Amino acid sequence: MPVSRTRQGVVNNENDENNALHSTRLTRAKAAGLSNADTTSLAKKATATKKTTTTTNGTHRRRALGDVTNAAKGVEVVLEGKKATAGKAGLPSKVAQPTTGGVQKLSRTNSSRAALGVKDNNAKSKTASDSRKPGSGSGVMGAKRRTQTSTSTIPSSKDATPDVEEPPRKKSCIEEAVEDPQQSEESYDIVADLDAEDLDDPSMCAEYVREIFNYYRALEDITQPNPHYMDHQDDLEWKMRGILVDWLIEVHTRFRLLPETLFLAVNIVDRFLSQKVVPLDKLQLVGITAMFIASKYEEVLSPHVGNFVHVADDGFTVEEVLSAERYTLSTLKYDLSYPNPMNFLRRISKADNYDIQARTLGKYFMEISLVDHRFLEYKQSHVAAAAMYLARMILERGGWDATLTKFAGYSEDEILPVFDLMVEYLQAPVAHEALFKKYASKKFLKASIMSRKWAKDYGASRLNGGISATKAAF
Repeated sequence: MPVSRTRQGVVNNENDENNALHSTRLTRAKAAGLSNADTTSLAKKATATKKTTTTTNGTHRRRALGDVTNAAKGVEVVLEGKKATAGKAGLPSKVAQPTTGGVQKLSRTNSSRAALGVKDNNAKSKTASDSRKPGSGSGVMGAKRRTQTSTSTIPSSKDATPDVEEPPRKKSCIEEAVEDPQQSEESYDIVADLDAEDLDDPSMCAEYVREIFNYYRALEDITQPNPHYMDHQDDLEWKMRGILVDWLIEVHTRFRLLPETLFLAVNIVDRFLSQKVVPLDKLQLVGITAMFIASKYEEVLSPHVGNFVHVADDGFTVEEVLSAERYTLSTLKYDLSYPNPMNFLRRISKADNYDIQARTLGKYFMEISLVDHRFLEYKQSHVAAAAMYLARMILERGGWDATLTKFAGYSEDEILPVFDLMVEYLQAPVAHEALFKKYASKKFLKASIMSRKWAKDYGASRLNGGISATKAAF
């Protein structure tokens, strides 16, 4: 005998854990053709059967165990060709929906929604089910009462069954801060808006970026050399230091090392000279040793010590360089945690929309601070802010707004002293050939040539109209 259509749909639902419910629905399907009196008696019998459903030991009701199944779901009553459904609290009522065959087929989706509704509203199931029992009066009145109860307690169907594609991700403090764009503009600083764009990029460390740069600024006080260390040097002068750094820039370019390596090497030289008195014939050894240490610290593949000896015209042996390396590291107490100005420049460049031209010019101006000893009294973050300020002025990228001030950590008035030193260096005759030639190439957008030409025009306009007129034009 072929299986009926309704029973076949129920049997195929293998993932449903409520097989007892389907058997009850099958009985009601058979009872659809009977009289109203027989239907009512069968419905009451099915309800009584559900009330006596127990667990395996037969001592507790299934609803008392907090079961998430549909064992406590109400019955369906068929009256005069209309179906009245006693749904659980939290599920949409279907009492007003007409049926064509007297019984509606239970699909997989409906059963899963019912299970979710019972689980979410488990605490209210007992009270709601008692109020939905068929009364002793008219069945139509009971259906109306059930309809009012269900519609007053359930949310919309969209809220009852949301389409969840992935589990919710825990929001970070930055993401919570910018959840409302209007509120972020009024109550939160602009740092949260820009850093929130990189929350999905682990390499940007958006959750910790502000703490990282606060730590960098704390390190600046520790790793800053003495700006007047040349006072206790007997054989050295500031001009000699400038020549040494210019030569280190040439070596750095020949070996194609990272920018961070150059800045760290010059910092090692200055910190070592701040503590030790060095004769003139050992100054080059200090410089080549500092570059060797910095390349080990910053580079993925450091050049061999023999290469550094070779670029020094074999003026020193390998043993002398290695001995100087140990002596330098012991003098610095092996502390190479230097807050590189390239990190500050990249941080400010984020507020500048990562303008490659402005950052290239900024790198040139920061390397000017290496060869000129007057920049030693300023912190690296201060130099990076002034470099970006000057680069934006030359390229006419607009004023120094609040966003740049926040990312740089310096206002326009605080930047001006370092800015004046950079402009003064650009206006003076070229004193460091290696640095000028390096940034005169097309690779670096001919930054040295462009900035030198601009400095002359800036100096002329400053003499004619004053700095206020120049800033107004900027």
